Amino acid sequence: MKTQRHLYYGADYNPEQWSKEVILEDMRLMKEAGVNYVSINIFGWVNLQPDESTYDFDFLDWLMDLLYKNNVMIDLANGTASPPAWLVQKHPEMLPMTIHGNRLVHGARQHYCPTSPIYRQYAADLSEAVANRYANHPGLVMWHINNEYTCHIHECYCDHCRKRFQTWLTEKYQTIAGLNDAWSTKFWSQSYGSWEEIFLPEAMPTFKNPAQQLDYRRFLSDMNLELYQLEKAAIAKYSQGIPYMTNLMGLHKYVDGFKWAPEMDVVSWNSYPNPFEKIPYPQFLANDLTRSLKKKPFLIMEQATSAVNWRQINGAKTPNQLRLWSYEALAHGADGIMFFQWRQSRGGAEKFHSAMVPHGDPQSSRIFHECAQLGNEFSQLSEIVGTRFLADVAVVFDWENWWALELDAKPSTLKYIHQLRSLYAALRALNLSVDFVHPSESLDGYPLVIAPNLYSAPEAFGKKINDYVRQGGIFLTNFFSGIVNEYDQVYLGGYPGLFRDTLGIIVEEFYPMKAAIHHQIDFQGRRYDNSLWEEVIHLNGAKALATFQSGYLSDKPAITMNQIDDGYAYYVGTELSLEGLTTFLATILENHKLATHAQHFLAAPTEVSVTCRKGAGYTLVFLLNHTEQTTKVKLKAAGVDLLTKETKQLAVLKPKEVAVLKYID
Repeated sequence: MKTQRHLYYGADYNPEQWSKEVILEDMRLMKEAGVNYVSINIFGWVNLQPDESTYDFDFLDWLMDLLYKNNVMIDLANGTASPPAWLVQKHPEMLPMTIHGNRLVHGARQHYCPTSPIYRQYAADLSEAVANRYANHPGLVMWHINNEYTCHIHECYCDHCRKRFQTWLTEKYQTIAGLNDAWSTKFWSQSYGSWEEIFLPEAMPTFKNPAQQLDYRRFLSDMNLELYQLEKAAIAKYSQGIPYMTNLMGLHKYVDGFKWAPEMDVVSWNSYPNPFEKIPYPQFLANDLTRSLKKKPFLIMEQATSAVNWRQINGAKTPNQLRLWSYEALAHGADGIMFFQWRQSRGGAEKFHSAMVPHGDPQSSRIFHECAQLGNEFSQLSEIVGTRFLADVAVVFDWENWWALELDAKPSTLKYIHQLRSLYAALRALNLSVDFVHPSESLDGYPLVIAPNLYSAPEAFGKKINDYVRQGGIFLTNFFSGIVNEYDQVYLGGYPGLFRDTLGIIVEEFYPMKAAIHHQIDFQGRRYDNSLWEEVIHLNGAKALATFQSGYLSDKPAITMNQIDDGYAYYVGTELSLEGLTTFLATILENHKLATHAQHFLAAPTEVSVTCRKGAGYTLVFLLNHTEQTTKVKLKAAGVDLLTKETKQLAVLKPKEVAVLKYID
């Protein structure tokens, strides 16, 4: 397997748009910008196969050789992300269908049904042809399969999908009685007598069966994964030793990243934080989530140099914002940073999307100069590659829970990412570094495990948490967690059924709050705002740490703690303000004397973001100043700054400034 030795730095490269003279100029500019890696052929299908009977590799042959001669490594896509017009004309049945029965048409991209046998066969044929041609090219270091699965087509309601769904259900449940039991079909007379009677969750008179909707989400993620595996297998007929990946999209709802990650040698995602956000926590969270899919370094395969083209208002990145947010990804486990795209398009839907090379003269472009500065800095940071991110806590994340939580017919509207964002912001305020873990993963080595809004989880996970706590672990969860199993069936005996015994509480009733209404809780003699949700909590062995202060719930438990053997389980029965949540988390750390990795190096607390990556015999400490003030960071010992080569025990960071300190073990 080809291994990475330097930070990857570059962009999506779409030279089909340009003359050879422009492409030759690109080679010079790439060298100036420190580019050592590009993605090519992502949307190249029609260029390679202008009609069904013709393959034309002349241009790609020339380009591959040119990049290699200029020391630019190649991430080669198989080109299947945008089927050509001739294929659509011949086989319109491969097009996806909307919930209202309308076929989508050619003219954008990703216009295929993921279960279509026609599309799958042509995609496999193209993948084989590309792999046969380039598998042994010396410039090839990565296979890039398709592009952003389910970005645009995350549902399809065609007849083939319905039949394939029925087959998928047959394989999962084996008997129709098993499906009826899992889907609770005795309610509303929904019981099925055969697999052929089952529809996709299309337009219906009222609430759809939630278990059916949940299985449809699983089915679509599985079908796209099956498509990825098919394309990968076609390449593997000719290629050995070259890593495989596809670019995920971080907090993207429709692909179960934990299920996909084992099929990739490297995980990556496309990061597009909004420049109007001072600290874009969801995208920062997605860095940690993507790394956590394999607990290994990841790649940023796309980010914007400045503005994108697809928001209603496309804000531009301010000076040094690009650099700071790129180092944010490195600090949290990235081994490479890529942009979309290298040269700004002259025409098409993305002509106003920023790029490394703008429409104007690159030599007078702030963006190009910032990109060149970053690329040349990265060339000095090879010691980062392959190092392991050091996490302080585990946060449980599950796509299937996300799907289940946000189905309709709930006590209130809860948004999984909104809840995670609040928690993540509080953890970041305390310089707590995070691994995200799937419910099936081991919890060994994590002194604190947090399961936010884990509405749906299997019974085995409840036992795992109980064992974890009994063995000395600290567990924290919050409202509307542990409510249903993987079939969206309520755990009986009182909420939160899955965690009831571990938490030592019984929730009698949910009290959702109107939008924009704020109450308060009392925690350690201080008042903190709460909103969105309250509950009637009865203690069943637990101790109340905070109480509600409004209405019927006044003086009733809001936050609880339960000790079991050597461990502790905490519960928060409302949505706390950021101040309240941060204070509560800090109290847990203090009470249990939990030290963070950052504290091993800091001589005093700091508002600067501090994270650590561990190499063979050394630790790298990343200091990132997301504040608006120049900040001094006092360290317990001196480290060597990899960017300035200076030895520092006091780091002085201007706003948006960074430092990477190396400590020998």
